[in-house]
Amino acid sequence: MDDTITIADLEVHARVGVPDEERASPQRLLFTVEMEHDFAEAATADAIGDTIDYYAVTMALTKMAEAGEWRLIEKLAEEVAALVLAKFQPNCVRVEVKKFILPQTRLVSVRIERRR
Repeated sequence: MDDTITIADLEVHARVGVPDEERASPQRLLFTVEMEHDFAEAATADAIGDTIDYYAVTMALTKMAEAGEWRLIEKLAEEVAALVLAKFQPNCVRVEVKKFILPQTRLVSVRIERRR
């Protein structure tokens, strides 16, 4: 049985966009990350070592966003999922990247799901 930890709308700043001008300055993005895993042992033991440390996840994603550069939010979402799967070992991760670039829309987003 898998349970879920959700980090909703983590604000990061990253260089992302197809035109060079768009990547010239970091822009505000929001990440929503859902991590599935069996958290029964963590709930029983009440121990952080038996769960996924969501603070550590947010720090890793913030650092990644600030250090990198991407043309597509699809690629960024894929790299977020790969980092979470490799470093934090959930059974499944869902990632949504929200971008605020088109003035006629509230946002544009990409959502992916990856499993180990």
